[in-house]
Amino acid sequence: MTDAEYDLDEAYQINGPDDARRLYADWAPTYDESFGTAWGYIAPREIAAILKAEISPNAAILDIGAGTGLVAEHLRGLTVDALDITPEMLEAARTKGLYRTLMLGDLTKTLDIPDTSYDAIVSCGTFTHGHVGPECFPELLRITKPGAVFACGAIGPVVDSAGFGSELARMVAHGKITPVAWRDIPIYEGAEHPHKDDRGLVMVFQRL
Repeated sequence: MTDAEYDLDEAYQINGPDDARRLYADWAPTYDESFGTAWGYIAPREIAAILKAEISPNAAILDIGAGTGLVAEHLRGLTVDALDITPEMLEAARTKGLYRTLMLGDLTKTLDIPDTSYDAIVSCGTFTHGHVGPECFPELLRITKPGAVFACGAIGPVVDSAGFGSELARMVAHGKITPVAWRDIPIYEGAEHPHKDDRGLVMVFQRL
């Protein structure tokens, strides 16, 4: 088993913010190479493309669970801020010069961000096993403007098990968001490993 396989399997065993901080602090220095490149991780590219098709060029974007900036690498020229729970991941992102602002924050708690600050929310790898569930949506709606676009990746088992479907449906029913358009994307490309055929789901909607 390679280090990348071990880290991915361990990432899927995360149980809450403290576990996330520990794992990603250790993984940060090699994340891009041992996972991003070695595993042919193209989900960040796919999600960034979906977002770009839905927003204006002057949109203010918040990348939640930004990590080392793999999504923002495909949003160059746009105004993007980073939010992550792990200082080491944000430091790795800082060296790339991709973000206007880098913020340390826990999506399961109140964020130190003013109301209606952003025109878009993007995420990749945040809504997955043991990381963050739909409990963060009220806070994300608070910090976004009416009409703000969300393009957030997930995987089918987590959408089912973490209650994303019912929570999104409830937000639609209460007039908080538009109906959700789901996009099916490849997660990996051009690499041989046990997860090479995994697919992702991207939830796309607007705040009302």
